[in-house]
Amino acid sequence: QVQLVESGGGLVQAGGSLRLSCAASGSIFSIRNMAWYRQAPGKQRELVARMDSGGGTNYADSVKGRFTISRDNAKNTVYLQMNSLKFEDTAVYSCNADILDSTRHWRNYWGQGTQVTVSS
Repeated sequence: QVQLVESGGGLVQAGGSLRLSCAASGSIFSIRNMAWYRQAPGKQRELVARMDSGGGTNYADSVKGRFTISRDNAKNTVYLQMNSLKFEDTAVYSCNADILDSTRHWRNYWGQGTQVTVSS
């Protein structure tokens, strides 16, 4: 069984920084894409940042230049460094990954989410 566990969320003032972490554990043979999504109240979930196994990245326009995604493949962990946070970044941030698990199939997994609240 595979689990994604996020940490690092919290309350921060506008202009501040937070670093989110997401660790994948369980029967993992390989991980392809790792990504962060967010969902604000009353809004649809949106992709924040994605990194593929080769290090290629893409970001939502709203976070370019402020957020940085990185991963430690040895630890099966993905990070999201969030700088210059804005009130509109307030949301539940969830980790997502494509994982080759013990069934020998690629499956898409989600973490439970972590709340990020930016006070204006």
